[in-house]
Amino acid sequence: MTREAKASSASVLQLAADAADGVTLDEIDAIASAAFGLSQFSAREELRRPWTRCWVAREGQRALAFLIAWHVVDELHVLNIATCPTALRRGLATALMSRSLEYARQERVRLVLLEVRRSNRAAIGLYRKLGFTVTGVRPRYYSDNDEDAVEMALALDPETGAAQPGRDEVHIEL
Repeated sequence: MTREAKASSASVLQLAADAADGVTLDEIDAIASAAFGLSQFSAREELRRPWTRCWVAREGQRALAFLIAWHVVDELHVLNIATCPTALRRGLATALMSRSLEYARQERVRLVLLEVRRSNRAAIGLYRKLGFTVTGVRPRYYSDNDEDAVEMALALDPETGAAQPGRDEVHIEL
């Protein structure tokens, strides 16, 4: 584990595939299962991909939240971000997103992408606060309930890392 940052009383660490311990990976899988009902999700499997990046928010030795993204060429695609149900509303998602954006700036990423459930107002608010704009809607994207996914993006200047001003390309009703 490397690169530590503070979030409330938790530390945010980038988890390297070769340094990931089984307990942490099991905790990430449990958080994903509780948050998304993703029984097929496997942090071990995800970290085997060379383009996967993972950050974990920990308190002591316990994982409380995680973010998994794919870094491909000059894009970072946030795939999953989840918080343990007992640790909600503590700023962990904000800390994880901030850390992943810091990584994107350091790596000269041009575009950060993500999808979020249309009903997840808290997450959409967080992403907007970080500068993301709505780029589209994927109808019936989530197979568990056919909910739409809102596509969001944040453009970064690859030289300076500064967020580029953007505006919504699609209006969404929340």
